[in-house]
Amino acid sequence: MAHAAQAYQIKVTLQFSKPPIWRRLLVSPDTRLDGLHVILQIAMPWTNSHLHHFMQKIERRDPTRQEQTAVMSGKGRVDWEAIRGVRFFSDPAFELDEVNDESKVRLDQILRQPKDKLFYEYDFGDSWQHEIVLEKVVPIDAGDRLPRCVKGKLNCPPDDSGGLYGYYEMLEALKDPDHEGHEDAVEWLGDFDPTHFDPAEVNKELAEVFGK
Repeated sequence: MAHAAQAYQIKVTLQFSKPPIWRRLLVSPDTRLDGLHVILQIAMPWTNSHLHHFMQKIERRDPTRQEQTAVMSGKGRVDWEAIRGVRFFSDPAFELDEVNDESKVRLDQILRQPKDKLFYEYDFGDSWQHEIVLEKVVPIDAGDRLPRCVKGKLNCPPDDSGGLYGYYEMLEALKDPDHEGHEDAVEWLGDFDPTHFDPAEVNKELAEVFGK
């Protein structure tokens, strides 16, 4: 039977997590970045309580003489994206500087071939940084549901747990009754299981949110 469409198989990894906390997702190539933000919040999951942005690494170049003059004088245009070698996308409501509107960019405009990468940062305080890699483009049938989580490993840290360092410190305190922070960890994490992950739970919520 002929396939009706294609999907992007992407792997999302919480950077610097050891062992890696990751999700494998099937998404439509024309997914806008604002929609991808919602997918990531559900798949990890996060609580969508903080700011976020996407980052695309681009070819970096040195500033031109005109741009150097513009920086010194405060007049004229400077292409900071090219100079820094990174392009940012986020929600315009956040009013972040030098950031593009995420709702106007599709995933297939950034991830064009396997191994292409995009980065996503959630909560600029705890700085949860994610690497998004296009693994491959796969055929799907007309009735296949997207977006969909096909696999993953380990539970996502709770929001506001102090970044990876704070999270791992709390896990150590949680499993050691003699740790000075044990009671606080129990109060904060409760019966939290760091090893738990069930794609079916993610897919249920994705279906509810995206209505497919």
